[in-house]
Amino acid sequence: MTTNSLQAYTETSSRADIRASWTRSRMSGLREDVLPRLDIDDKTTDGGLARAAYPVLRRTLSEIDGSRVALMLADQSARVVEVGGATAAISTAIRRVGLVPGVRLSEDRIGTNALGTPVEIRRGLLVRGPDHYMTAFRDFTCYGHPIFHPVTRRLEGVLGIGGEFEEDYRLSAPLARRMVRDIEDRLLQDSPRAQSRLMSAFQAAASRRGRPIVVIGDGLVLATPAALDLLEPADHAAVRACAEEMGAAAAQSHRLTLASGRQVRLTCEPIDGADGVLVDIAPDRVIRRAEAADRTLRWPLLVVGEAGAGRTTEARTASGPDAIALDATEIVLMGEQSWATRMELALTCRGPAVIVENIQLLSEPLTALLAQRLRETERHVALTSTPGDHLDDIHAALPAVCNDRRELLPLRRRRHEIPALAQHLLTAVSGHTRTRFTAETLRVLAAQPWRGNIAELRRVVELAANARSAGDIIPSDLPASHRGGPAPSSPFHEAERDVIVAAIEAAGGNKQQAARALGVSRSTLYNRIRALRIA
Repeated sequence: MTTNSLQAYTETSSRADIRASWTRSRMSGLREDVLPRLDIDDKTTDGGLARAAYPVLRRTLSEIDGSRVALMLADQSARVVEVGGATAAISTAIRRVGLVPGVRLSEDRIGTNALGTPVEIRRGLLVRGPDHYMTAFRDFTCYGHPIFHPVTRRLEGVLGIGGEFEEDYRLSAPLARRMVRDIEDRLLQDSPRAQSRLMSAFQAAASRRGRPIVVIGDGLVLATPAALDLLEPADHAAVRACAEEMGAAAAQSHRLTLASGRQVRLTCEPIDGADGVLVDIAPDRVIRRAEAADRTLRWPLLVVGEAGAGRTTEARTASGPDAIALDATEIVLMGEQSWATRMELALTCRGPAVIVENIQLLSEPLTALLAQRLRETERHVALTSTPGDHLDDIHAALPAVCNDRRELLPLRRRRHEIPALAQHLLTAVSGHTRTRFTAETLRVLAAQPWRGNIAELRRVVELAANARSAGDIIPSDLPASHRGGPAPSSPFHEAERDVIVAAIEAAGGNKQQAARALGVSRSTLYNRIRALRIA
């Protein structure tokens, strides 16, 4: 089934659910134009759902702070347990129509809605403004997704996300599904057995492996004596970042340089039946020798990475200090003909390596000319580029003639490296080692999204160094924009951006497959990619 066919099928199914819900609403004797009956129900809700959901709701509200979005949690009878607006305006709008904890939003009381209807049909549903049965709710669009207990498969409640009708909430569905997965995971972990599993996993690994072991769980950190001797305070932030970066995925390995300068390999494994990760720490000597043997350069070299990810540094490291640099950003000032002449002169004679920066800015004729000269030149050449479809489209001829390629991961995908990198930058900026980041400051830095990558981190380190010339740098010494959670200009769109990026990465870069996973058409996905400036 194609993406468009899948979307058409999904929309048809949703419309059928809305029509059936309207029929049930009428059969309940409800009228569209009357004010809803929103009486407070004093019935006590089982605390298990609330305990599991509150941390997820709080985290998400902080992520989308400032956007006109509301989150709603209801129990299995559609009784509202919690309502939170990301702005004062949306909170006021919700209260104005009577959506407060304790009211029941079942279909037999208010007709079609994004909490009561998913309770009836046991699946997620987007209810646009006109889809609501009662006129009072037609200013809102909301997506509701049921929450099932992962063991009993019993319906525990519904999670709703939405807001005022003029906003586009088609991608609320993947956001809500992500929250529901987190809530269901916490339901599974909300038992005395979860902590005992963490302890059992730690004891088994410590006795069997005889080397540094750390277990990180919800509110719990266990470490063997060998790990305590090996890790300095700054290292603990890096180990925690490694564990959080992995999440619930299969075992992953990360290379890490400790504060002492030792190279180690962290192997992070999820612990079955518990919200925890077991980190096995091993020397990295053998692995590094094997990898060094595989890193013999073959020219031409293509270096791909986001802005600020270190493309220029990587290219210069590979090309040597005498390399000549040509930057495609200069074409605007020089003109294509002058730039092409300069490029041909550099590549047609012998000499040191040549670096051609920002090939994503080259026109089609310049791309063809450069590809031809790369086939003929005797010089070592390194190209740098942003990632994206252009490497498979207008600029495809350049990757095709390159014999080596290096993909630079964005900093937010290498959180375990941030503590050591930040301390290294601090030493370079200050020119001494009298100033150091505290472990908590490093943890805060590792949690940032770093859209500007290493360049952004360097600016933050410079500001922190100016704020304190000696002693420990604490979180309050960081710029206000980097002291807590990320504060993007449009938080809802930032959350939407993360969902799309994750879907594309999970699909191996296949946007059609990513669109299918998100439940939207390919054209919708491309529109959102352009609007959110996703590379």
